[in-house]
Amino acid sequence: MRYYMSTTLEASFEDAIARTEAALKAEGFGVISRIDIKQTLKAKIDVDFRPYMILGACNPTLAYEALQLEDKVGTMLPCNVVVQEIAPGSVEIAAIDPVASMQAIENPDLARAAHAVREKLSRVIEQLGLAG
Repeated sequence: MRYYMSTTLEASFEDAIARTEAALKAEGFGVISRIDIKQTLKAKIDVDFRPYMILGACNPTLAYEALQLEDKVGTMLPCNVVVQEIAPGSVEIAAIDPVASMQAIENPDLARAAHAVREKLSRVIEQLGLAG
């Protein structure tokens, strides 16, 4: 099973981040963390890396539901969305497939919740691809 969903945009890196955040917001997600991998790798180990941002996306209602079903599911939250420049003017957006990541937990109710999150993240990726 593939563990992510993705699309490619013809856009600047900054525009791709803004469009991704807007698409997430439209599906009820907020971005609660941003990890700038390029900046972090340069600061920590002095290497150059392509523009690469990890957005920690959270839908509070769905996160609360999941936490009610399985208290340790927080180890898998938030849903990570990667925005990375793959060539000048070409940016890939990839989101975790929560159904794939939740397979490790044997809880049928949580699996159903993961499908709801997958539907929302799939729409985010689809909308970005249509607008790309």
